[in-house]
Formats: sequence, structure tokens, C-alpha cells
Amino acid sequence: MDLAAVEALPLFRFVGLAPGVYPLVSALHVMGIALLFGPILLADLRWLGAIGPRLDEALPLLRRTAAAGLALAATTGVLLAGVRIGEYAANPAFLVKLLLVALGVGNALLAARAARRGRIPAGFALASLLCWTAAILAGRWIAFV
Repeated sequence: MDLAAVEALPLFRFVGLAPGVYPLVSALHVMGIALLFGPILLADLRWLGAIGPRLDEALPLLRRTAAAGLALAATTGVLLAGVRIGEYAANPAFLVKLLLVALGVGNALLAARAARRGRIPAGFALASLLCWTAAILAGRWIAFV
């Protein structure tokens, strides 16, 4: 399917043309990012030793919140990108953001596997902070490229 055909799909046309829908989806995307990154930041700081063990009890809730944030951010991101996918597909910042999100998710899956076997190595936490921070920065950069 070519990119113009994707943009012509009724769902993406609705998001792009219906009054107030695109800004609402954009706001939900930002909320998803906050729900994703906030818990990740806390968990990573705990695994790096910057936060004490009192946070350990909350780690399962933080993981679930981050997963819900990822689901919201990814869903709304697809809706936003679909409106102008032809432009986004040619935007280096968008492509870098997608790569960084994929790396962040992959790192999280590997960290979860390591957690089941015991302690999470600090390298996973540092990689997580770098990937997600860079993904947020790349996402903001999309508008300026």
C-alpha cells in the first residue's frame, strides 16, 4: 500500500479533518508519553541506586503504568502519523524516533527477562534512560526537520 493510500484511509482522514480530533489525539499522545516515561524514570533510577529500596514495592505498578503509557502513546502515535505518513516517512527525526522506541521496548523486554532471573544490571537502566530520553527528543525534533 502506498503512503498516499494510507493517508486516504477514513480513520486518518477523520483524525486530520474533524474539528478538534487531531489536537485531542495529540494531547493523549503526550499523556501516554508521560505515563510511559515517568514510571520508567523512577524504576531506572532505582536500578541505578539513585533511589532507595522503598520504591521496590511500587515497581510492579510502575511497570503496568509504563506498559499502559506505551500502549496509549503507540496507538495515538499511529493515528497522528497516519494523517501525514508521507511527510513523516521522509523525516529523519521521525525515523530515528521509531528506532529509539523499538530499542527502548527491546531493552525493556530483555530487562524483564533478567529481572525474572534476579537483579537487573545497571546497564539496562542506563540504556533505558538513554533510549527513552532520546526518543522524546527525537519526537520533539520532528517538527523542526
